[in-house]
Amino acid sequence: MKFQALHPWDLTPQEAVDIQKRLSSLVVQRERMSVENLELVAGVDVSFARGSLVGFAAAVVMEYPSFSVVDSVSVEGEMGMPYIPGLLSFREAPLILDALSRLHSLPQLILVDGNGVAHPRRLGLASHLGILLDWPTVGCAKSKLLGHHQELGNSKGDWVPWYQDREIIGAVVRTRRDVKPLYVSVGHRVSLEQAINLVLACVTKYRIPEPIRAAHKAVNLRRERG
Repeated sequence: MKFQALHPWDLTPQEAVDIQKRLSSLVVQRERMSVENLELVAGVDVSFARGSLVGFAAAVVMEYPSFSVVDSVSVEGEMGMPYIPGLLSFREAPLILDALSRLHSLPQLILVDGNGVAHPRRLGLASHLGILLDWPTVGCAKSKLLGHHQELGNSKGDWVPWYQDREIIGAVVRTRRDVKPLYVSVGHRVSLEQAINLVLACVTKYRIPEPIRAAHKAVNLRRERG
């Protein structure tokens, strides 16, 4: 996969914030694909040892709906910016982009372990990657960074809007009965309704979508081999 070099990575925190504000205006929250035409879907994840400057990223492409792996790449390298709340994508995106650029298969959708527009400046990791790749992405976060929502039902497929103030920034989605929900948000080039449907379609018997689970396993294996 190819990506656009829309900005440098060696930035001050304020420069990074300014870039987020500029790129967030480019995010497209409209339908471009659906479950019905999904054939290949990728998951990406990042891991790093606490206190280390070295990070690891993996991109795994799976066939839908069998979820058999058709392509997998893991890389290691120096992390970008130190961890700063709200600027995670500047730390993790360079390694993820490196992994995605080495894939031989072209997924129609990328599921990201992180937020999309559910971000203080509407440019979380999934949206940042989507803009740079100009590709459909969805954020699947395991915890809530900001905002509020109403009580959620306990059945698989139940969901409620996720708000910041009065703006809908995503959806809280129950992907498995009696387990914690996922926080789903548009990354780029999908609508929120499609993002919810695509995430649920990629969940089998676990809480996390299969492509992200596969990427998580791949990146941890790479880190162990180190």
